[in-house]
Amino acid sequence: MSDLAHRFTHHPPTGDRAATHATLRGACHGLAATVMDLCPPGREQALALTKIEEAMFWATAGIARQETP
Repeated sequence: MSDLAHRFTHHPPTGDRAATHATLRGACHGLAATVMDLCPPGREQALALTKIEEAMFWATAGIARQETP
């Protein structure tokens, strides 16, 4: 599979990867909740939440893409 095809193909979780995805999402949710609790509302809080969300997306993509050769 070409790199481009690999990037734009759906990679469903197999085996214990679903649990790994759930653990990662839970950790990101916890960090986001902490940011909401400790940072005042505003641009900085919004950006921090966006970056956590981006990190979650990239991390889950890394897990999913690793499954498919």
